[in-house]
Amino acid sequence: MNHVSIMAQTGFQAYQKNKFETASPHKLILMLYDGALTNLARAKQAQAENRKLDAGRHIRKCQDILLELIACLNEEQGGEIAKNLKQIYMYMIEQLLRANIRNSPELIEETETLLKQIRDAWEQIGKEVGFGATR
Repeated sequence: MNHVSIMAQTGFQAYQKNKFETASPHKLILMLYDGALTNLARAKQAQAENRKLDAGRHIRKCQDILLELIACLNEEQGGEIAKNLKQIYMYMIEQLLRANIRNSPELIEETETLLKQIRDAWEQIGKEVGFGATR
């Protein structure tokens, strides 16, 4: 790597770090959803190309993100909605475990569909209450 590309990479890393540090809590959750969906797409692609180790790595990253989303839930304040979300996230984690063991793109797609629905609803909530979720 030459000096210019090292500086560019360092600048990009600083930009990425700043993007996360200055994001609203709503936007951070949206970023988690997007990261999970990106990893699901990569896992499906890896499975299609018979790259089982890569598929497993991306599935585990998505599971880690789902665990982080569970950690973000406030069941006291969120009540029934938070409890239901926790159950859905746990279901997705289990489905991804099965998807990895069975090398099943169908189970990944099921999880992807659920996650997209939740992500889209979260984004809509941000728009309605003015969190600026589309920035």
